[in-house]
Amino acid sequence: MHRINQTHDFASFYRVEICANLFEEFSVVREWGRVGRHGRQIIQLFPDLVSASTAADKVRETAIKRGYQRI
Repeated sequence: MHRINQTHDFASFYRVEICANLFEEFSVVREWGRVGRHGRQIIQLFPDLVSASTAADKVRETAIKRGYQRI
């Protein structure tokens, strides 16, 4: 997802990804920052795909409410 702020002349990104790990858990990886720079990252662990997917959907909904658009 991305957001362009014309007032302050910057573009930012937000990435949400679900990954399986070697311990039969699922991770929701969130990364955000300004376009062209290194972003910040948070990894949350979940015991199953359903709970990871639910968490990722909530994060996406929050980002869209904050003005991010899907690309």
